[in-house]
Amino acid sequence: MTADINPSKTADAPIHDLLSKRYSPYLFEAKAVESEKLATCLDAARWAASSFNEQPWRFIVATRDDSAAFATLLDCLVEANQSWAKNAGVLILTVAKLTFTRNNTPNRVAEHDIGMASANLVVQATALGLHAHQMAGIDMSKCRHTYGIPEGYDPVTAIALGYAADPAGRDDDMAKRDQGARQRKPFDEWVFAGKWEQSAGI
Repeated sequence: MTADINPSKTADAPIHDLLSKRYSPYLFEAKAVESEKLATCLDAARWAASSFNEQPWRFIVATRDDSAAFATLLDCLVEANQSWAKNAGVLILTVAKLTFTRNNTPNRVAEHDIGMASANLVVQATALGLHAHQMAGIDMSKCRHTYGIPEGYDPVTAIALGYAADPAGRDDDMAKRDQGARQRKPFDEWVFAGKWEQSAGI
């Protein structure tokens, strides 16, 4: 059974259930993700929008079915992330192609487009009863060396994908984080109109 235990703050406007149910767990069940579900999540990422349809994302995937590959990617995370991501079913390293293929000019929105692809993956994962936790905490030089990532490409983030574990009965820091209420800034703090920091009044 999939854990669905993180309480969502009531949205200020009606949003899709998949968005309100999405959260980034620290506690994962140490079990594999079915290959069909993984393929579906990756295909959702593939259909993300991108500037000039460049699709600048590259994903390096390691599943816990392949313990050696999983350990290799896990070792590319910072130590604090390794402590909980080790239980995920899949680890993904995202990499950005920094130039446009059509003219070799810099693509200043490559990382934005990786975010688009990752968001697609996360929402699709939620629809399948999975959860994803995205991380900035990676060792970029180790990633580059380990996987032979060439110049013109940069490691960006890592994603832990899997089945959330139920934190009930646990009182460690990770369980407390997973049980904590989700909070978001109100519109007045980030939706402006007319000039900087002037609320749009939405």
